[in-house]
Amino acid sequence: MQTSKNPAVIGVVRSISGSNVSVQLFSSLNSTISYIYGNGYKVGQVGGFVKIPQGYINLYGSIVQIGADAVPDSLRDRNVGLRWMTVQLVGEGANGQPFDRGISQYPMIDDEVHIVTEDDLVNIYGRQHGAEFVPIGVISGAENIPALVDVNKLVSRHCAIVGSTGTGKSTTVAGVINKLIDTDRFPSSRIILIDIHGEYGNTFRNKANIFRISSRAAQGKKLVVPYWAMSFDEFVNFSFGDINDSDRAQIAEYVLRLKQLTIRENADKYMYLKEEQITADTPIPFSIKRLFLYLYRLVFSTHHAPQTGQRFCEIDSEFNPDNTTEEFSESDGQKLSGSIEPFCLPTYKAIVDKQIYLAKASLNIKRQLLQLQARLSDPRYDFVFNPEGFVPSEKGTLNNDLDILLKTWYGEKVLSVFDVSGIPCSILIDIVGIMLRLMYDSLFWGRKLGQGARERPLLIVMEEAHNYLGTNNNRASSIVQRIVKEGRKYGIGAMIVSQRPSEIDPTILSQCGTTISLRLTNSNDKGIVANTVSDNLSGLVNMLPILKTGEAIIVGEAVRMPMRVNIQLPEESLRPDSQDPCVAQNSEQRKGWNKELQIGENDYHDITKTWRTQRLDVDID
Repeated sequence: MQTSKNPAVIGVVRSISGSNVSVQLFSSLNSTISYIYGNGYKVGQVGGFVKIPQGYINLYGSIVQIGADAVPDSLRDRNVGLRWMTVQLVGEGANGQPFDRGISQYPMIDDEVHIVTEDDLVNIYGRQHGAEFVPIGVISGAENIPALVDVNKLVSRHCAIVGSTGTGKSTTVAGVINKLIDTDRFPSSRIILIDIHGEYGNTFRNKANIFRISSRAAQGKKLVVPYWAMSFDEFVNFSFGDINDSDRAQIAEYVLRLKQLTIRENADKYMYLKEEQITADTPIPFSIKRLFLYLYRLVFSTHHAPQTGQRFCEIDSEFNPDNTTEEFSESDGQKLSGSIEPFCLPTYKAIVDKQIYLAKASLNIKRQLLQLQARLSDPRYDFVFNPEGFVPSEKGTLNNDLDILLKTWYGEKVLSVFDVSGIPCSILIDIVGIMLRLMYDSLFWGRKLGQGARERPLLIVMEEAHNYLGTNNNRASSIVQRIVKEGRKYGIGAMIVSQRPSEIDPTILSQCGTTISLRLTNSNDKGIVANTVSDNLSGLVNMLPILKTGEAIIVGEAVRMPMRVNIQLPEESLRPDSQDPCVAQNSEQRKGWNKELQIGENDYHDITKTWRTQRLDVDID
């Protein structure tokens, strides 16, 4: 086999098929390391790069296969040896000129194939100093070359961070976010982090607003998702559950009239709105206690005479605006009473003889009203039905309106962490979907304003996304599909984080222009990543099982070409609370199972307190 005097030349082109090039390596390469100007370079590493000079232009390609499987099919029956490799062409660049993805010409048979040196890597990955490029780590094997990503494309074209459990996924997320909230470079950055397991509160405690449903002032802010800010479908599904279309239409009418009452009673505040302009979906405050009390009377009241049906009257005339205790009379003269503040249900006579009759209401929602009654009295739902600081009076008056809520959510600080770990599992998906929908709709309509997302884009980071972005088309999955399809036009980007990408709706992952993949071993998960790689470099997916912890392969629109990167992690004291616990340790510092068994008098009492109060701290009054 012919050789070359140039130590950088390692073989020649023997076959070209589309973007794939078959290269026959020189037999004189007796070592996997070649020395060029005193620097050693590994030869033929899967995931490494080579260049093929074409006059003033160099073609660059990624090595995806080495050995017998890389021999072209047409030469398999011949004795051509095993020193072959398959290269996928990814881009080109003139000497001294920036690298560009895509190729304008193909190599020819017998063209020389060169090792990519450090100078070439600098040309490929660049040392851009523009504001749009941020370093999130260093190139593996070339620690002095930063791994730069284009923030514009990382955010607006969406991205995914995937990796098996224990591969450093959470610390990678923290490292990337730290770069994006650097106030020296990005003083107006805006990021929302959905934290399913409460891992990031310590990591960003000095940089972010931390929202929890059970929070003391020292721990963060109270997470509230007011019921009145929901769309009507969200509200009725969350509050009542499944109801038929006829009942749904009547409740929509009642909700609309309560919202119109709010506008009338607070005319100075809502002077820009007219009653006929709003719908049941318009986020206007109203009293759910007032609605519930009226529905309860319609369905559960008893009467002295048979009823022929109940007529719905104007809510503001049925409920006396001047009193907090509402009293109203039915046509048969029975007195019915109930209190809004304090909230108290009316009481009715028991059916003890034939002189007492049940209400003949057209609404068939007894079961649903009992469900709502249970939720109204359940403190776990207070962040929705009794949202601190956002509870409307019976006339819809609020101290803090929707603008204050949105400002605290994504306006006050560059990062907001929504710790939803305390939310009951049965409603978690709905609550996440409702919060995302509120953010999306508010920024959609305000996109042209100074704090709109076109002027100040928003990145939504969704941790453990497989828990709520499945293929069952739930509320959260539906709104995220809309975000990844349309959000780019309005300045809203998504970062999908998951250890099981195969469980995420494929529509969502297919819209992620950039993928940061840590170690993956499951074949289904690797297949999902291979399908989302936009650079026609699915062969790189074969490297995923052998990546080190904290090492990732980045492909897609935010990088100039696919790269293997050691992610820059936060300092150890500020890493997410997701490290593996120590089971056994062979050292003087005895931890886990190695330490002596000592059980304090209150140890299990403290466990019981934290469980019952749904709080992680034991300093509970």
